[in-house]
Amino acid sequence: MTNSPFTPGIVPARLDGRVLQENFADLHAPLDAHEALVAADRCYFCHDAPCITACPTTIDIPLFIRQIATGTPEAAAKTIFDQNILGGMCARVCPTETLCEQACVREAAEGKPVEIGRLQRYATDRVMAAGVHPFSRAPQTGKRVAVVGAGPAGLACAHRLAMKGHEIDLFDARPKGGGLNEYGIASYKATDGFAGAELDWLMQIGGITLHTGRALGRDLSLDGLCADYDAVFLGMGLGGVNALRAAGEDRSGVLDAVDFIADLRQADDLARLPVGRNVVVIGGGMTAIDAAVQSKLLGAENVTVLYRRDRAAMPASRYEQDLAASKGVRFVFNAMPIAILGNGAVTGVTVEYTRAEGKSLIGTGETFDIPADQILKAIGQTLATTPEELNITGGKIAVTGPGRTSRKGVWAGGDCAAGGEDLTVTAVAEGRDAAEDMHDRLMG
Repeated sequence: MTNSPFTPGIVPARLDGRVLQENFADLHAPLDAHEALVAADRCYFCHDAPCITACPTTIDIPLFIRQIATGTPEAAAKTIFDQNILGGMCARVCPTETLCEQACVREAAEGKPVEIGRLQRYATDRVMAAGVHPFSRAPQTGKRVAVVGAGPAGLACAHRLAMKGHEIDLFDARPKGGGLNEYGIASYKATDGFAGAELDWLMQIGGITLHTGRALGRDLSLDGLCADYDAVFLGMGLGGVNALRAAGEDRSGVLDAVDFIADLRQADDLARLPVGRNVVVIGGGMTAIDAAVQSKLLGAENVTVLYRRDRAAMPASRYEQDLAASKGVRFVFNAMPIAILGNGAVTGVTVEYTRAEGKSLIGTGETFDIPADQILKAIGQTLATTPEELNITGGKIAVTGPGRTSRKGVWAGGDCAAGGEDLTVTAVAEGRDAAEDMHDRLMG
């Protein structure tokens, strides 16, 4: 962390180790065999299955649930992995409440959908725990592909290409692969080193060589990759962080929420991780919610999420908002920061109320202060580097169809590419679809 544990107000060990262990335990306990059968029995196995349409990776959900119901969870896992090789992580982190489960007929009829996410986890965990990899490689094609970014999009792309017989060099800027799954989600959603275990399991396909500590723009150039490889996929996410544009943003105690979460995810001992007594999180997406909840679980007394628009406009789902509220997080809507208070270290934030005028947002002139010794910025990210000769739209790489960029032989997907929602499951779908298109092009 950029802040020392001795920064006033930001200290470690606000809670003892036993409490921390309980706080960061698995958010949803896995189903046992009996519970899975009971949950699967609630599925109507709809022939027109709206849940499939709602899934960005179009998993055949009724089929895999029927396979669980008939006592063949291994077959269910294969059905899932056929469409989503990161089905284990997506079962944990997907906002199923706004995707497949929201579309479930049971949700419409009874207000209680089939527990699709937990059933998916049950099936995929069974296969992964057995160390079984359900896919094998096709004969080698002699083609070499560079995949930049070992997050969900890059991993899905690399696996699909390796399965089709291509050789993959997978590059990532961080010391570990996994991307968002390893560094960017709340610890209570993926416990016991699951992200790393899933990465190791995925690599069993063979044909993929992971190179860590290699960043585009610093260690790699797009021109060099295009010269050395038959095709290139860019899935490196968004490494830059937007500025707050508020006076005093450089004060001690102001951190990027993504760095806070990454530090937490990589901490060997949560009792050594410093957190403020009064924490303010600025932003309205999943990163903001994850940072706020985890601050509270680390022992912060007061945690406030500050969002400039109203609740309905908040990108984080209502389920995640309610989860945060249940942990004691306070929400302040229609308010934006205009100044960070303090003399060196943060003591608070001055906030101005906002109102919408058409598509614009303006300050009302009415202000108030919120005490804070730690401020976490979760206001969006940008490309850390702009690759050569690529069209950019809205701060992201412009793509058409299945991830084709403006440069021949280069595809992109995941958060760094313009288009779909910034979700793990969407990134997997984009990586997978780009790989299929790349394979078609490579094989003529």
